[in-house]
Amino acid sequence: MAQPSPPPPPASSAPAVPAVPSDGSGVMFDAIAGRYDRLNRILSMGWDQGWRRATAAALELDSHSAPRVLDLATGTADLALEIRRRYPGATVVGIDPSQGMLEIGRQKVAAARWQSSIDLQTGDAQALPFEDGRFDAVTIAFGIRNVPDRRRGLAEMARVTRSGGRIAVLEASEPQGGLLAPLARFHIHKVVPTVGAMLSRGKAYNYLQDSIAAFPAPQEFATMMEAAGLQRVRIQALTFGVCQLFVGEVP
Repeated sequence: MAQPSPPPPPASSAPAVPAVPSDGSGVMFDAIAGRYDRLNRILSMGWDQGWRRATAAALELDSHSAPRVLDLATGTADLALEIRRRYPGATVVGIDPSQGMLEIGRQKVAAARWQSSIDLQTGDAQALPFEDGRFDAVTIAFGIRNVPDRRRGLAEMARVTRSGGRIAVLEASEPQGGLLAPLARFHIHKVVPTVGAMLSRGKAYNYLQDSIAAFPAPQEFATMMEAAGLQRVRIQALTFGVCQLFVGEVP
């Protein structure tokens, strides 16, 4: 006589374990998305908006030709919006791994009524879902530090940019020279993580100071861009060297 089948085990009542917000991950930025813009303005003392304007200007696009621009690590879309503002004929695709940041960005794009010209998508800078030469320019602001394989990310940027197009990388750095360098380093190492932790209730701004310190020196990173196939790479120090703007061209 066949034995009856044992009853199925009871469903576990244990709560799901939330994803751990690893340093630099989309999950980490999800946790601070709602406060990110305000924190940026406070911690950069408003300079971040000027840095993005300089990045958009460095592309030197012809707005009348309807340029296509890819903005990686677009976050809450500040740079994507600035590009669209500077080049009214442009279309911008923004890519970011954080859904929380993208949601804030989409709200800002909708408020500007630019949904038809700015498209925000989830994605990975190391594996872009676009054909070769699709864009006239590519930008990434405060995001290359978070790309695990920077060489691969740079190579992908070069791949999807047309011949003669520009790639602009805006990144925070530690000032080394000049009278104000010690003050700037104090701001990065003490003020940013302390105030950031107080206002965001998280560790993201401790990660920020560590990742800035670990980022390659400007000339070393410029050499990395050249190794990815870019030419005429130039470096522009912004605000006493607190930020560096790297611009290269695709042959």
